[in-house]
Amino acid sequence: MRAHFLYVRFIGEMGKLQGNVGVTGKLAYVSQMPWIQNMTFRDNILFGKSYNRKHYNKVLAACALIPDLKTLPYGDKTEIGERGVNLSGGQKARLSLARAVYQDYDVYLLDDPLSAVDAHVGRHLFEKVIGPDGMLKEKTRLLVTHRLPYAKSADSIIVLQDGNIVESGSYGALMSLRGVFFNFVKEYKSDSETDEEESIAVESSDNDLETDISGCGFYIAEDLCFIA
Repeated sequence: MRAHFLYVRFIGEMGKLQGNVGVTGKLAYVSQMPWIQNMTFRDNILFGKSYNRKHYNKVLAACALIPDLKTLPYGDKTEIGERGVNLSGGQKARLSLARAVYQDYDVYLLDDPLSAVDAHVGRHLFEKVIGPDGMLKEKTRLLVTHRLPYAKSADSIIVLQDGNIVESGSYGALMSLRGVFFNFVKEYKSDSETDEEESIAVESSDNDLETDISGCGFYIAEDLCFIA
């Protein structure tokens, strides 16, 4: 189940027929299709906000952008976009995420920013930015991802099926119910075990965090949320 409809409602681009939708504080939205302006690499991150060197460098490191700067002809002063250097999809995704993180807002809607990067970089972004020990740990985060094990970090989970709430609770509580979410996780683990048997290169302890999945489910936490 995709969550785009939910996001556009949050940011005011879709009307509601009933119920209430409220956001307390400033909201940052990171689209699955990164938006890059025709300006310097640095200005794309600052987005009009004053330059704080310490915070800026921390954001660069967390979003795994420092190695990329070394490849640009003028570092973060390099012009990018249509009139400048073209970036890869993964670079655009990390740059877009860095822009949102630099703003230091209260609520973050993250529409699958991990899909454009490889598993190793994705894990870095989750650990350093999105997860419980990342830069956004004090913020409310709503994350769309197909990497199911990240849901274990959610404070609480709501499961949607066919547009209806069918289960809610913590990861452990939902597993104890042995219902929709339990079967979802069981199917994922079964697929992972099959992949491991087929390839000796698969390491189960790491690849539980690497494998992408798809299916129903809407995982919401009080502070960290997941949609799959």
